[in-house]
Amino acid sequence: MEQFVTEVFSNYAYSPWLVYSAICFFMLLSAFGMPIPEEVILVSSGFVGYMALNPQLYPPPEGATTRVNVYILAAIAFFAVMASDFLIYTLGKTFGPKLFKKKLFARLVSDKSLAKIQKWTQKYGYWAVLIFRFTPGVRFPGHLMCGAMGLSPWRFLAVDTIAAGFSVPSQVLLVSFYGDYILQYLKQFKLIVFTIIGVGLIGVLIYKYLQRRGFIKSNELI
Repeated sequence: MEQFVTEVFSNYAYSPWLVYSAICFFMLLSAFGMPIPEEVILVSSGFVGYMALNPQLYPPPEGATTRVNVYILAAIAFFAVMASDFLIYTLGKTFGPKLFKKKLFARLVSDKSLAKIQKWTQKYGYWAVLIFRFTPGVRFPGHLMCGAMGLSPWRFLAVDTIAAGFSVPSQVLLVSFYGDYILQYLKQFKLIVFTIIGVGLIGVLIYKYLQRRGFIKSNELI
């Protein structure tokens, strides 16, 4: 894991404007429901910041004169998230509920999920923005729904600022300052995951074997 992170991110630590631009671009894609989790972008940005803060461990490439500033990195990540969220809200407010009837939207969000999002928005009002921010898979349709249902843009921004202001810069800065500890935990976590998968696989094989031998019926559970 450490080798992978080093190879991918070390050179970008000394290309600040490329990193800042990439954050804005990928945050926009994430806001539109693309399969690029916001957390992956933030953690990746944090690792770039960590390498920029530790040139003795990750030497700059020849000719590099500038490096990523972790505070600017965190600020840009925050404003990229806010701008992306508000853009989605504005689309919902501009085009209204008819947007949800488009074929393209129907492919992205099921009717069941849309009904649940609408129920949350009706029940919690602008506080539903907190749910949408921290619930995977509903950020894009949730923010569209907030706009389509006519929630106040200022209240939307206020609640989204609280949520993003707490979660976005903190993730970037924590990884930037404590990247070495996080890499160690990632190694341990990877070992635990593979152990769980191995034990689960063995359990499935044993279950199938006992089922074939007639010790367990197909409708029984272990």
